[in-house]
Amino acid sequence: MSRGERKAMIGRDQPGLSLSRQCRVLAISRSSFYYAPKGESPENLALMRRIDELFLKYPFYGSRQMVRQLRREGVRVGRHRVRRLMRLMGLEAIYQAPRTSTPHPAHRIYPYLLRGLAIDRPDQVWCADITYSAPRPGWSGVRMFGMLLERRKIKCLVPCCEGA
Repeated sequence: MSRGERKAMIGRDQPGLSLSRQCRVLAISRSSFYYAPKGESPENLALMRRIDELFLKYPFYGSRQMVRQLRREGVRVGRHRVRRLMRLMGLEAIYQAPRTSTPHPAHRIYPYLLRGLAIDRPDQVWCADITYSAPRPGWSGVRMFGMLLERRKIKCLVPCCEGA
């Protein structure tokens, strides 16, 4: 049950239960029961109207560009305030999203060999990944990761062979 529904259940005309007891039973703080939202100030409403006009003209403006445009018009306003008001109005900049996750058509898709396999005991599935890390002088940095089930990280530092 949402907080609004629980708040609606509280009745001022309950002779057997006080308001504080009703709030405690319904797990609502008394301050939230008495709280009445104030709404936006007339200054913010005027600013929201101007942001809406600008957004109709420039739908690709985000909060940063909207602030720059408003400052060019002489309105002194901060970016976080504009961002909050744009979020309140449901305005979001229109832009082309980067297509970083689309694979190349020639890229081969390898099968996932563990699909459907229940991993239920240690040492059932192993994997290895050898990663180069910046070595200290005299050491070759090799890290091995293994044991999927136990989620252990094994780190091996192998001393370099000086003669080889």
